[in-house]
Amino acid sequence: MKQEKLTRFIKTEDADTKWYVIDANELILGRLAARAASVIRGKHKPIFTPNTDTGDFVIVINAEKVRLTGKRELMKTYFTHSMYPGGAKTKSFSEIKTKKPDYIITEAVKGMLPKNRLGRHLLKKLKVYAGAEHPHSAQKPEALSL
Repeated sequence: MKQEKLTRFIKTEDADTKWYVIDANELILGRLAARAASVIRGKHKPIFTPNTDTGDFVIVINAEKVRLTGKRELMKTYFTHSMYPGGAKTKSFSEIKTKKPDYIITEAVKGMLPKNRLGRHLLKKLKVYAGAEHPHSAQKPEALSL
C-alpha cells in the first residue's frame, strides 16, 4: 500500500509559546513592526499554520525612541473618524509620539496582521511600553535582535 503524505495541522494548545523582548531604541518602525508581526504570527516556526495561533508573545520596550527614515517623521499622519459628520481627526507622528508612543508600534503591527478575528486575537500577544521597564519579567523573555 502506498503511503500518502499528510499535512499536519497544529492546534493552538500544541504550540509552545515563548516570550521575546525587543528594544526599540533607534530602530526603524517598519522593520521592527514586520519582525514583531512575524513572530506573533508564528512564521519563524516550522509548525506554522496560517489559520491557527502558533506564534509567540512580543514585548517592545523604549517605544518612544523608535524612528522613521527620511522626511517621514514630518509627513506621516494618523487618521481617525468618529463616524459622525465632520468627525475626521488627523494627528502627526510627532504629536502621537509625545502623547502615546505605544500607539505607533501597535498600529504598525496591527496593519501587518490578518484582518479577521485571528488577527484581533494575535494583537493581544503584543505588549508595548514607552520606557525601558516592563512587568513581564516572570515570563523570562528572551532578547530578540533585528
